Amino acid sequence: MSAGYKAMTQLSVHPFDHEISQTELKQRLVSFAHEIGFDSCRVTACGFAPHAHEFRNWLGQGGHGEMSYMERGEEKRCDPQKVLPGARSIVVLAMNYFQGGHQGGGTPAATGRIARYAWGDDYHDLIQSKLDNIDEFLREFGGQQKCYVDTGPVLERDHAAEAGTGWHGKSTMLINERLGTWFFLAEVLTTLELPPDEPVPDRCGTCERCIKACPTGAITAPHRLDASRCISYLTIELKGSVPLALRPLIGDRIFGCDDCLAVCPWNRFAQVSRETAFLARPQTAGVPLRDYLSLSDEEFRLLFRNSPIKRIKRRGFLRNVCVALGNVGDSSDLAALERATADLEPLIAEHAKWAIQQIRFRHGISPSIGKKTGLIQNAPQSIESETVPRRIQNCYERDFVCKSQTSDSF
Repeated sequence: MSAGYKAMTQLSVHPFDHEISQTELKQRLVSFAHEIGFDSCRVTACGFAPHAHEFRNWLGQGGHGEMSYMERGEEKRCDPQKVLPGARSIVVLAMNYFQGGHQGGGTPAATGRIARYAWGDDYHDLIQSKLDNIDEFLREFGGQQKCYVDTGPVLERDHAAEAGTGWHGKSTMLINERLGTWFFLAEVLTTLELPPDEPVPDRCGTCERCIKACPTGAITAPHRLDASRCISYLTIELKGSVPLALRPLIGDRIFGCDDCLAVCPWNRFAQVSRETAFLARPQTAGVPLRDYLSLSDEEFRLLFRNSPIKRIKRRGFLRNVCVALGNVGDSSDLAALERATADLEPLIAEHAKWAIQQIRFRHGISPSIGKKTGLIQNAPQSIESETVPRRIQNCYERDFVCKSQTSDSF
């Protein structure tokens, strides 16, 4: 019996009384959602997305960059009835992922920044299992559902704002007065009619910290984002070469960007998540950027198993690493980058060459001087014969053994 089912049956002496009122059903649903780990559960009527017109204009102007899937799902995103015909309600769920503190470092070598949401395990897998429990719960009352966590054709922030989960921040991200900006959204479309919640007022006032904080100027106006300039887009969604003009603005970010989220004043109320799966992984905390360049495809998959980072594959991740090294690396990183210029993946090789040029220019190192003085050949090494650094291997092996022992105990 699953933990979710156990929680469901403990909510009431008569957990599946089909004669209960809509209000009572909603109360039970909210209690169940909190019991299995969600921090918010609210409801809105299943209607046309309030900002569907603005969304279509944004697509027409190319604001989505190369995210063609948004165009393919345009009609469904605007009208959830096209996702689940006969749907009456949308249950909007939120889960806090704030870990507190900062991702660990402790090394003098250049390291890269990863967006908070990707520090730990993949939220898609964790939240989807909980949505399956919600689906099971509602099916007992005759509901048919479609469940999504950042994967379906749903304008989730529109429906979340209608349900009162939060309000639209000027960065286009949703803000919750208790959770700040650090939370995931998930939606359950259901044929059951549930009492809707009221929206909450916009509490941003005159604040524009998120707009000013964006390193690339991607937030072009309040509530308007040019995705093609957003660092999260450039390091995750973009499959090809990063535009030359934007590379220096990425800094040391190698997966996503939190700048517009981190500056929000409402984060002063954020509490550390009770979900330990979102905690930072020790095997990637403080890893020197150059060490990542030695990863093979297999080693990349092992290192980022069950991580959101795995979706961009080795080619995308090492492309990002090269850009970051070009911005913050020094002469000690040149040896690893020189090897990366011979990578069989052209995308990695191209960005490695760019990074070398940037480091040499920034530190006044000419190619001829670098080679004569041995700056490249004799640079400090932290990689072992083109394999994953032993420190990372040890962390991974400990994690694997620990999980194996846990599995064997049941």
